[in-house]
Amino acid sequence: MPFIDLESNLPDSMFSEDFLKKLCSKTAAVLGKPEERMMLVVKPGLPMLMGGTCAPCVILSVSAIGVTDTAEKNKEHSANIFPFLTGELGLTEDRVVIRFYALEPHQVGKKGTVMSYL
Repeated sequence: MPFIDLESNLPDSMFSEDFLKKLCSKTAAVLGKPEERMMLVVKPGLPMLMGGTCAPCVILSVSAIGVTDTAEKNKEHSANIFPFLTGELGLTEDRVVIRFYALEPHQVGKKGTVMSYL
C-alpha cells in the first residue's frame, strides 16, 4: 500500500482530478503496485521556499513496502517520476524533490490490523 504525498506552492487549480488519477497511475506503474492499493494526497498552495526562492516547486514523498528500500530502486523510480512531474506541472527538474521512505508491513495499519497479518 504505497503512500504518495505531494506538497506544492502551486495553486489548487493545477491539481485536477485528472492529474490525481494520472499521478496515481504513473506512480503505481513505476513502483509495480496495483492502482487500487495506492493512497494519494495533494497539498497545494503551501508557502514554500526551495533553493532560496519561492518560485513554483514540488516535494513528492513516496512511502512503500518493499520497493523503496535501496538506492538502486529509488534512482530508477526517480528517473521515471521526474519527467511526469516536470511535464505535467511545467516545472524544471531543479524545482522538484522526491523523498523515498521504506516501510515495513508492521508500520501500515488496515482493517483493524497491520499489513503483516493481512
